[in-house]
Amino acid sequence: MGAIEDIYADLDVDVSEAEFREAVEAKVEQMDGLADEETAAMLIAHELEDHEVGTISDIEPGMDEVKFLAKVVSVGELRTFERDGEDEDGRVINVEAADESGTVRLAFWDEQAASIDDGQLDVGDVLRVKGRPKDGYNGLEVSVDKAEPDDEADIDVDLDGPATVESLSMGQSDVNLRGLVLDTDDVRTFDRDDGSEGRVANFALGDETGRVRVTLWDEMADRATELAAGTAVEVVDGYVREREGDLELHVGDGGAVEEVDGEVSYDPDTTPIGDVEIDQTVDIAGVVRSTDPKRTFDRDDGSEGQVRNVRIQDDTGDIRVALWGDKADTDLAPGDEVLTADVQIEDGWQDDLEASANWRSTVLVLDDADTGTSIPAGGADEAASEDSQSAGLDAFSEGSDATDAGDTGGTADAAGSEGGTVASERVEFTGTVVQTGDPVVLDDGTETMAVETDAHVRLGEEITARGQVVDGRLDAEDVL
Repeated sequence: MGAIEDIYADLDVDVSEAEFREAVEAKVEQMDGLADEETAAMLIAHELEDHEVGTISDIEPGMDEVKFLAKVVSVGELRTFERDGEDEDGRVINVEAADESGTVRLAFWDEQAASIDDGQLDVGDVLRVKGRPKDGYNGLEVSVDKAEPDDEADIDVDLDGPATVESLSMGQSDVNLRGLVLDTDDVRTFDRDDGSEGRVANFALGDETGRVRVTLWDEMADRATELAAGTAVEVVDGYVREREGDLELHVGDGGAVEEVDGEVSYDPDTTPIGDVEIDQTVDIAGVVRSTDPKRTFDRDDGSEGQVRNVRIQDDTGDIRVALWGDKADTDLAPGDEVLTADVQIEDGWQDDLEASANWRSTVLVLDDADTGTSIPAGGADEAASEDSQSAGLDAFSEGSDATDAGDTGGTADAAGSEGGTVASERVEFTGTVVQTGDPVVLDDGTETMAVETDAHVRLGEEITARGQVVDGRLDAEDVL
């Protein structure tokens, strides 16, 4: 074989040898004698290989041109528009296509759009696509230059299955996803390049396959303030984008977030506190042992930040969790059962590990999420055991060393007794002060008690408080 044949034989692209030779001849003529046929063939081969992508997930908006295989998932309607300076209207049809790695929107124009409108493209068809990618309004979009059917190619894409968090992929649009609201953020404003003001808010959504951050833009942003943790919702006409390596589901003016009836489950894969390691990002769940007052501080840019520390315990250990920003406003008290998801494990004070809950994290008080949430306190391994198959709040009461002080009547140690007794009117609780302020929190090694008192106490001091339990707190008449 000659040099051109050898170079073509090494190519793994969808181009015939005749097309390759034509491109080589055009390249030789373009370079006006500065390259022979072999050099021109190598240049063309390099250009062709640059354009061929393995999967849809390899496509990036900055690429000049891409070629790939994809299966048609849905076909939109023909739309017409006026072109500047032209009498004839333009035409476009958007087609959703996918492979095993993700989904992309294909834009077909004019004659191609008319052919598709005439029924020459069906859901399930596999296409060999050549086009120019860009970052469109609803995510990744490829403006199609050429698309041909490939009856022999097989792409394993489920066209009928419902969308789940696990099934989301970069560039996907027209997404309808049901899930459970885990927590919400406040509406934030920002200045756009054109001088207008934009608005954005977020909430975390979970289903039986995982969790995703939902971003609401402009008019939709207020929806986040109307949703409570534990509400079952459906996100309608969302689109998937990526931020700092994670997929997010975005909703603009054309989408919606609607409350739905029926059970929606969320089953996080929690890590036992005793197993966490530094630099991990994990989900941990347990009972709140103590809470510190919220603190404010000045950032380098002059803005004010806030943080609040809480200590969470499961049956494998306990850990301090730093709640930053809006998370610091979460209504938490000793005895609450809580999930903190996507927290970063860091080196804390006195070489203890500490969990940091930032803007990417989720903080969910389980009392607020009684719609199918199932979270064992001991993590994923305990979830597999028969004793920890209970759902929601009951999962903590069986496996955790910490007992909910908010149960009716409270549970407290009577002075001098070996076990706990259920208080009816007057309760006596002896423990070590693990939090001062309002309330004071006592810990006797097996449980905590929030105490309302004006008495002066010191951290680490052992005291006995007597009084009645009201709304989960001991209203102390005597502190000894």
